[in-house]
Amino acid sequence: MTEVFIGILSGIVSGTGMGGGTILIFLLSCILGIEQHIAQATNLIFFIPTAVVAIIVNLKNKNIDVKLAIFISIWGILGAIIGANLSIHIEVKMLKKCFGIFLIIIAMNEIYSIVKLYKKQYKNGKKEKNKSTTKKMINP
Repeated sequence: MTEVFIGILSGIVSGTGMGGGTILIFLLSCILGIEQHIAQATNLIFFIPTAVVAIIVNLKNKNIDVKLAIFISIWGILGAIIGANLSIHIEVKMLKKCFGIFLIIIAMNEIYSIVKLYKKQYKNGKKEKNKSTTKKMINP
């Protein structure tokens, strides 16, 4: 039953384009106790059908810049070859540390983006409030 929950949760996150594989690797290694190399390789297999479904849905909704996606994919294939060969030669402990650092960097970036957006919305809200107050003072 745990595997079903992990699959559904990772699929939902993957379908939204937010990195379901990151969640999958974390859950497989932490909850199921699967070795990091195996969790990462399992993620690669998981990624194929979930990516195909997400691509179909997003193509129908015209959310994909196809030229950009093809260009990035070509270089992504090269990166995947390099990354797969690197991960094979890295110890499990080191791979876990690298993955943890990667997750921390992602979390810090997301927190920074949220704070930046909040500040922007707060400033805009404050400006609009000042404008409406000024209008009331001019036109009582």
